[in-house]
Amino acid sequence: MDDVARALVVTSRIVAPDARTSELTAVYLDFLLGAQVPDGRSHNRRDPAGAWLDEPGTQDHWGRSLWALATAATHVTDPAVAGAALRGATVALAARSVHLRATAYAVLGAAAVLSADEGDVAARVFLTASRPVLPARSTGSWPWPEPRLSYANPVVPEAMIALGRVLGDPELVGRGLVLLRWLVDLQTARGHLSVVPVGGHGPGETLPAFDQQPIEVAALAEAAATAWRATHGREWLGVLEIAVAWFEGENDSATPLREVGTGGGRDGLERHGANENQGAESTLAWLATVQLWLDASGTVQAPSP
Repeated sequence: MDDVARALVVTSRIVAPDARTSELTAVYLDFLLGAQVPDGRSHNRRDPAGAWLDEPGTQDHWGRSLWALATAATHVTDPAVAGAALRGATVALAARSVHLRATAYAVLGAAAVLSADEGDVAARVFLTASRPVLPARSTGSWPWPEPRLSYANPVVPEAMIALGRVLGDPELVGRGLVLLRWLVDLQTARGHLSVVPVGGHGPGETLPAFDQQPIEVAALAEAAATAWRATHGREWLGVLEIAVAWFEGENDSATPLREVGTGGGRDGLERHGANENQGAESTLAWLATVQLWLDASGTVQAPSP
């Protein structure tokens, strides 16, 4: 479910999709809609025969699904596909989660729906109810709302920015931007990204550390793109540029994470090179990052490898 949702986000944002891309979008959408139950929760995994292997819930997969469905509803030009995606997003908006990142992803989806239709009651109710799950004002040398940074950290301030924008709360937008800047500063070393590794990061610990995951870079790119749309501050274009550069080898191990011949993304950055596996998550992380950079910068050609 997580990877299918990420794939739907990427294909939905393609401005002029070809027939194959449109076909993939329909497949991904069908998967996400099939995972839903009437109360808005979603299954996560199914077997090759199509049987769901878990109980439905509102963990990260549900939040990412809502984000993806809303992205399809607000980006895809085929009215049948967009309409089905919006109906799926509306179903998902009936559920709630106590999990920070799941709620943050879902907020991105709800904010997209409300931005497209200010009269969408389900999206507005969801955003109002979800606000208390996001961080309150914090101070001190460790402003993060948790004892340690773990995974997909940038989605938290990104959700604060998105929620503040659609609800007309500039103070919340500002808090999100401050927290996102802190994350960027923490994860930048000698002009390149040095992201939180799979084991997390806490106060007093040093970076760089490994295994660094492409999905962390993509999450930072997503948040930077949202900050760019909110402010048009060039600092956020700079974050997108160094995110793309991380995949091209400007990282702690001076190792490209993108396979030039296939376009696949390697699974992790290690101290002396890369994890050569090329999973869906890592490939989609690369595609999403360069997609966001191209959109924000207004260019039509990706940087040369």
